[in-house]
Amino acid sequence: MIPMRDGVRLHTKIFTPKDHTGPLPFIMLRTPYGVTNPANNFVTYLEALAEDGYIFVFQDIRGKFGSEGTFVMQRPARQPGDTDALDEGTDAYDTIDWLLANVPDNNGRVGLMGVSYVGWTTIMGALEPHPALKAISPQASPADMWLGDDFHHNGAFRLSYAF
Repeated sequence: MIPMRDGVRLHTKIFTPKDHTGPLPFIMLRTPYGVTNPANNFVTYLEALAEDGYIFVFQDIRGKFGSEGTFVMQRPARQPGDTDALDEGTDAYDTIDWLLANVPDNNGRVGLMGVSYVGWTTIMGALEPHPALKAISPQASPADMWLGDDFHHNGAFRLSYAF
C-alpha cells in the first residue's frame, strides 16, 4: 500500500526482474480493473518487461479493489493553482515519489502506459508530470465519458452497462 498526500493508501504490486545488473527504470500501469483480477492477463507484460530490464508497477486506482478512498469515474483534472485538489495525476505523482524513495536499484526514470481507462490514467499522470516521468504510452483512451464514450450516449447513461 502506497500512501498518497491525503493519507489514502493505494494497493500496488511491484515486480522486479530476478537477474538484473545495475539500476532499472519503472513501467507503471494504474488500473480500475483490479491488480489481482485474473482476466487482466498481465503475465504477458511481466515476462516481456522483465526480459527487457524494467521494474513493473501495477496499481489499483483510488477507491477500486484493494485501494482505499472513493472512486470517481474520470475524476476531473485539478485546476491550475489548486494545490488542495486531488486527481489521478496527483496519485500518479505521489506513487512515483514513493517508488523512487523506496524501491532499490531504480534509475530514477518512469514510464506510464495503458489501454482503455488505463490509457486515460496515463494521460492524467502526464498533465502535471513528476520530473522522473520520461515516457507515456496511452492507447485507446476514452476522451469524454459523458458525450459518446462508452458509458453515456449524448448524456444518457447506458443501462445495458448496469445489468
